[in-house]
Amino acid sequence: MENVYVSHVEDAVTFWGQSISRIHDISKLSDSLAKTCPTMSPVFGTPDHDKIYGGMFTADTCWYRCKLNSILSDDQCRATYIDYGNSEVLNRSSIVELPDDLQFPAIAQKYRIWGLQLQECNNIEQGMTFLNQLIADKKVFVQQKVTYKDGTIACQVWHENIDIGEEVANKGFAEKCRNVSSPEVKTDLSVCSLKSPSPWTSRKFERPPMREPKTLPVLIRSTINHKESDTWMEVNCGNSFTGARVRTPDVNFGNAKKNDSKLLEEIKLVKDERDSLIAKSSTLASQIGKLQLDWKKEKEIYEETIQDLERNLQSAVGDKLKSLASKFEMLRSVRHENEKVHSEDDLLQAVIVVTEEKLVPPSSLSNLDETWEKYNLAQETIKNCSDITKLSFLINRRDNVQQELLSSVDSFMLEVDELPLNARSADLQVLLSALESVYGEPCGIKETDACFDDFHKWKQAKMEQFTRVRNDTDKFLGALSSWFCSNKEFFDLSSENSLESSEVIGNIDEILDQVESHVSKELDVSLVEHDEADRQIIIHAYNRVVQCIHEELHLISLVTSKYSTSSEFKKGIVDWVDCSPNINQLMSVKKTIKGLKAKLRWKLVERSSIEDSDESNETILAEIKDEVKMLRNTIFSEIVREQEEYRTLSSLVQKWFPELPLLHPEAGILNYMNSGGLLSGTVERDIFDAEPMKELSSKRPLVRAEIENRMVLLKGYSVGVDTEEKVVERAAKYHQAWSILKEDSGLMELVCLFFCKADPLVYLIVPFYPEESLAAVQAKHSLTSSEILKVMGGVAHGLQILHGAGIVVGALHENNVFAINREKGIIGDFDFTRDANQRSSITMVGFPHVTAPELKLGQTATEASDMYAYGCLFLWLSLGSNKITTKQDGTPDLNHLTLVRS
Repeated sequence: MENVYVSHVEDAVTFWGQSISRIHDISKLSDSLAKTCPTMSPVFGTPDHDKIYGGMFTADTCWYRCKLNSILSDDQCRATYIDYGNSEVLNRSSIVELPDDLQFPAIAQKYRIWGLQLQECNNIEQGMTFLNQLIADKKVFVQQKVTYKDGTIACQVWHENIDIGEEVANKGFAEKCRNVSSPEVKTDLSVCSLKSPSPWTSRKFERPPMREPKTLPVLIRSTINHKESDTWMEVNCGNSFTGARVRTPDVNFGNAKKNDSKLLEEIKLVKDERDSLIAKSSTLASQIGKLQLDWKKEKEIYEETIQDLERNLQSAVGDKLKSLASKFEMLRSVRHENEKVHSEDDLLQAVIVVTEEKLVPPSSLSNLDETWEKYNLAQETIKNCSDITKLSFLINRRDNVQQELLSSVDSFMLEVDELPLNARSADLQVLLSALESVYGEPCGIKETDACFDDFHKWKQAKMEQFTRVRNDTDKFLGALSSWFCSNKEFFDLSSENSLESSEVIGNIDEILDQVESHVSKELDVSLVEHDEADRQIIIHAYNRVVQCIHEELHLISLVTSKYSTSSEFKKGIVDWVDCSPNINQLMSVKKTIKGLKAKLRWKLVERSSIEDSDESNETILAEIKDEVKMLRNTIFSEIVREQEEYRTLSSLVQKWFPELPLLHPEAGILNYMNSGGLLSGTVERDIFDAEPMKELSSKRPLVRAEIENRMVLLKGYSVGVDTEEKVVERAAKYHQAWSILKEDSGLMELVCLFFCKADPLVYLIVPFYPEESLAAVQAKHSLTSSEILKVMGGVAHGLQILHGAGIVVGALHENNVFAINREKGIIGDFDFTRDANQRSSITMVGFPHVTAPELKLGQTATEASDMYAYGCLFLWLSLGSNKITTKQDGTPDLNHLTLVRS
């Protein structure tokens, strides 16, 4: 007979159960699976039907052991939870590999009710539901009969003295077999075979699982309920057994027998009464002995107490004066230390600082804020204006508000100049530090000024109490001093004091008691800790003081910030009060560049003519080449001037004059601003003395050129009308991320971006680093360990900046990472005509070893996939000349590597 917990019912005669002795094994297994499964690899390829995997159950998203019965599709498998018996369809993403220590036999066992077979009827689901209600989630008793080849155990089942097989058969959900094998013999044949196996088999696999796997608390609760049932059964069984052994008395015995029985009963009663009296007598004797011992101990204690009192009386006066002298000495020390310092005086002073000395906001502050709001609204209206005919009116209105703002700024700055902001801020910081050192960190509860009133009342009451107690102490100390002076005269034999002895002694005992009482009371008042109510009053007052300090510091910071903004506005706008900015200087530079480019083209034609001529003059040709070079340098210098003008105009647009792009659309100010200063309409392909880079131009036009003694690359990308805006937006976002730290950003600089006028191409100008990509460096001379750390540290910094800006690279590989001078790592630019997913698809083809597994499954590129590529590059550099071997799923195989921690 075995106790089994039913975890799953399969049909009217079949169920799964767990041995009660293995409940704790199930709990330990659940904890182990919860820690192990999230770290394991998902299942790839064709799963092994004999292997145990980890599956995430859909109902509670917990991990359980399972076997895969069948593969329904590329993404779904049917799994059976071997420790519970139920099954469901799982996605591959919810199935993981398990280590060898979890590959042990199933805890759940499949059982079949002995002697029953399913009927050929339509109530199969009803039979399953009936058995489910009888034994599901309950403890049952099973007696094994036969074990089949598939491991199923045929058994008799009882629950609460109910034969489950009989109940199922009586309800008509199964019928008894005609021939039942011997329960002592194992057989390979089923005890009862189904008459219609095919329909039932299909229904069995189509039916969803009846419940999720059980956890330990459910098992324990069920076990407790069944223990109560067992107790009931044992009591009933015991009563039945006892009743079976009782013999009925024979009614045919004679009267003699009856008399003898009565006499025996009387004798037994007398003996019982005697035994009871003897027991009571023994108890009384024991109690008397105990009382005698207690009396003896009490007597000894009483005698010792009398002796102690007699000894104390001999030194009573000396002990009392010694105790009083000790307290008086302590009181003198306390008064000396607290002569000028009282409890919470620092907090009281802080309350005065934050209330009576509080900094008042400048009266002109509210007017300044209102004027700023009107000014910003006027600027925003101009910025959003699309009707050029209304622009003049809006500008005039803005200028009027601007004059009003200048007046408000002047008033505000004059008022702020009179305020000691810096000194007040420093004093508050010192006060805050001092308070925190005494009272600790404040809590974040919002307090009101009412707590200051409570604190003042409490402080006043404490001071009154302290003053009263001190005065009383001084009064009785004075009385004691007078008594000693009187006694001094009385005991001086040379003195002619006429006092009687009774007058001298007087009420000295009362005086000593009063002095000791008031000294002790003053010590208590001076040294005792505050109670909870006092602490709450102090804490609330302290929290409010800290809040007031922070509020005032915030006000000072706000006033300082507005003062700085106002000062900047005044300095920036003062030059434009009587005039408006224009683009004359920018257009002059553009005109100069245009003339220089025309002259350059003419010189290039002239040089080509001379070179093609049969009678070419080398001297003239050399002079023309020098002129071409000078023209190019002059053009680049003018382009730099043009960029400076654009920066100046962009700053004016952003701060004071948003109407400039509307008044002068031909200047292209918005294009410059939208690209972050990267897009140029002046730069053209023809102004460069470009040298084609055929070895690097397999996918796109790529040429090398020199700009002001700096070698650069011109990368050409094909674009359409629908992609131009996206290219500029992506490049500008990258350029903005680079511009925060520039050379220290770990990113390659974007020098310029321009569109080709003749062809649908966009050119990106970047610095040229020959033979400094990771692939070229490793092929020539591998990096050392220290160099790898420096280079990959820079690359990690670059990834951090890009990911912080919301940019996913999707194209991180050895040809797009550069080791500048073998010590500085940077991430190269990437194709801005494509998004991250498109870039990762191209990288997957050319560089599969750095492609994350999820990308190969069709998922989108993320920061995590960039970090995977970074890790693969780091591993590749660390291995040196060795190649990275990969597993079946494409991830690096680290089993054959020896990683040394440095």
